[in-house]
Amino acid sequence: MGSLSEENYLKAIYHLAQADGEKVSPTAIAKMLENNPASVIDMLKKLVEKKLISYDKRKGANLTASGIKAAMEIVRKHRLWEVFLLEKLSYKWDEVHNIAEQLEHVGDSHLADRLDKFLGHPDYDPHGDPIPKADGKIAEVYKTKLVEAEPGKKYKVVAVKDDSAEFLNYLQKLGIGIGTKLKVVEKIPFDGSLVVQIEKQNNTTISHKFAENVLVG
Repeated sequence: MGSLSEENYLKAIYHLAQADGEKVSPTAIAKMLENNPASVIDMLKKLVEKKLISYDKRKGANLTASGIKAAMEIVRKHRLWEVFLLEKLSYKWDEVHNIAEQLEHVGDSHLADRLDKFLGHPDYDPHGDPIPKADGKIAEVYKTKLVEAEPGKKYKVVAVKDDSAEFLNYLQKLGIGIGTKLKVVEKIPFDGSLVVQIEKQNNTTISHKFAENVLVG
């Protein structure tokens, strides 16, 4: 595996490609990593030399087979660490991401496998994101946003798109977590907000932006 910086770039390209399904622009990478475009271009050249990505100035960057494998190893470690921190060390939902960002770079080749076994081979992390297996297989990726849900139907929260502390704290304040049952009572045409019933509590109005960041099944 490469340097910490290289690993962060591979992970960023992986996530951006998963979200957009297209080659990734240097601008998008710079925004995600909060880096300047010139530095991004320099790193992309290094990753091309290592045959971890392909890069075209007009079309953007794309992970090679080797790059995908390396990126998925990083993602796997990150998501396993999140499960470990939440379930075994009692960290809060909004705390695990930043700590896992540091632990994902531990280089021992057997650590992820041992951690996976110790945790009982979980399929998803605390935010509902699928954890890649050692053989590269990955569980179902949830894509249905709460904003797309049909009024009158019941749903279960399966993942969140925004894992910032601010959003996760807001979810906790509303009593929403992975597995929480929701019923869409009404959609407000004026601003796209939704009236939802959380479990069997009273109805709550949530914003369109909020509903964009909650995935349901």
